[in-house]
Amino acid sequence: MAEIEIYSAVLCPFAHRSRLTLLEKQVPFKLIEIDLQNKPANFQEISPYGKVPVLKHGEHRVWESAIVNEYLEETFPEPPLLPKNPIQRAQARIWINFADTRLFAAIGRLLYSQDSQPQTAILKELTEHLQFIEQEGLRKISDADPYWLGADISLVDLTYYPWFEQIGVLEHFRGFQLPAGLDRLQEWWQTMANRESVRAIAKPQEFYIEHYAQYALRNQDRIAV
Repeated sequence: MAEIEIYSAVLCPFAHRSRLTLLEKQVPFKLIEIDLQNKPANFQEISPYGKVPVLKHGEHRVWESAIVNEYLEETFPEPPLLPKNPIQRAQARIWINFADTRLFAAIGRLLYSQDSQPQTAILKELTEHLQFIEQEGLRKISDADPYWLGADISLVDLTYYPWFEQIGVLEHFRGFQLPAGLDRLQEWWQTMANRESVRAIAKPQEFYIEHYAQYALRNQDRIAV
């Protein structure tokens, strides 16, 4: 079988989720770290969007992390990371879309904004997103189970977790505080933090704070999509 290569970046939560998917699938892969502040001259040939992750599988390339993860799910179906039931698969995709278009989008605006007035509004928006996840996601779908969709880990869990590993960055640089009353979310977070795949590539909060400080949080070049 052709070797899998994944182009990643150390701070990128989007590449992080695809690395977790590879680990959960137990698919051997070659990791290629990219410095997005000093990209290789040929990187545009590898990544048409100039971002990570990019998956190379033989002659083929796949980019955009949600698409990369679905490609891995279809190519390496065991263990399954999406439900078989069509409506449950649709719900999984809805929550993955929520992560990308709502939660992660708000986080990106908060992290890179230099204006304190919009930051206040974005902090409120982020709080509302987390409360929505608590009530409409984790409590409604899987209140008695460890993972987002129930007893088994899924691409939804792997999509959301990387941001929570980096939450100290928002606390340190933007004064963000996790809202009270997110008990189910915090239980899920702890379950994920103890997962073998997560621990295999985890970094401490201090690591992220130190590395984001080097960017001074002013670089508008998005880390990934």
